[in-house]
Amino acid sequence: MSHHIVEAADLHYAYPDGTVGLRGVSFHISHGESVALVGENGAGKSTLLLHLNGYLSASRGTLRIGDYLLTPKNLNAVRRSVGMVFQNPDDQLFMPTVFDDVAFGPLNLGLEKQEVLRAVTQALETVGVAHLTKRPPYKLSQGEKRSVAIATVLAMSPDILVMDEPTSSLDPRSRRRLIELLKTFQHTKIIATHDLDMALDVCERTVVLHCGQVTADGKTKEILQNEELLRASSLERPLAMQRCPACSTPKKPVV
Repeated sequence: MSHHIVEAADLHYAYPDGTVGLRGVSFHISHGESVALVGENGAGKSTLLLHLNGYLSASRGTLRIGDYLLTPKNLNAVRRSVGMVFQNPDDQLFMPTVFDDVAFGPLNLGLEKQEVLRAVTQALETVGVAHLTKRPPYKLSQGEKRSVAIATVLAMSPDILVMDEPTSSLDPRSRRRLIELLKTFQHTKIIATHDLDMALDVCERTVVLHCGQVTADGKTKEILQNEELLRASSLERPLAMQRCPACSTPKKPVV
């Protein structure tokens, strides 16, 4: 299914102040893959994500989303294919009620009233917050806001789900719920994150960015076991792959 693929070739981008965001980024993501983008702050993760939905445009290189080369002419088609969940849910929630927020996208796609109702209901049920339909978003917890933000994207039936730091600011229980939810999605998923334990749980593949360049691309477990690579990228092994200090401390001999 070509409409689920993402392919970048030699992407370059610099911000108006001259700060370089991407330096020749290339990769190919196939249908159904779950891919983590990891790297230190300023590595280029968010910059790259903003290219995938056309919010930023590369100064050089090409980006193909499904059947479309990302160009101004194809921008609307690309945005229908890619669902973007931003790092801060408040950037996506601006309507009086949760229902209105989730319905906003389908209404703008021109769906009929009954189709909108069905899309909203299904999206909210999928993320487990159907009971919040009439609540104003500003009265939600951070975890509830995150779930509703995901629902606003799911309601538009995207082929590709793109997420920026989805577990940030979540309490442990909300984080675990989100991880279990992400495991159920059949979408092609691209997730920028500092949460390497989440990447290990959800993504079978990891792409490492450093100074705007891809420095590694491979199986998540292999990437996250490479201490030299992680150290060079200002990253550490996920907790699940670290030895427990208490368990690994040699016992003192009994005298």
